[in-house]
Amino acid sequence: MGAGFFVGVIGVLILLHAAYSTIQYRTLLKITDEQFSGAPINVVIELIAGLVLCIWAALTVPGKFLSILPHSDENRVVSLPDNLDFMIFNHRGKAFPLDMDVKLK
Repeated sequence: MGAGFFVGVIGVLILLHAAYSTIQYRTLLKITDEQFSGAPINVVIELIAGLVLCIWAALTVPGKFLSILPHSDENRVVSLPDNLDFMIFNHRGKAFPLDMDVKLK
């Protein structure tokens, strides 16, 4: 767990605090019988900061991308799956005719 993970946790905590602040603000407006026209500017700033931190953490935590080698044997499907319960042969495709004499233009 590196610094990116902790930045993500801080971003989530900031988002949770912004949600709690909005709920508290709406409760205050209900007590004073005022209409809710939008969140206060400090809550909007908290939301933007939390969103930026969470996006940054989501992009840095997973790690480096590895290249896919096209000629590797690990990329090939060499056998059918062992569990044949998920292979369905009774489907809507049998409603189509078997001999389709359609030529593509």
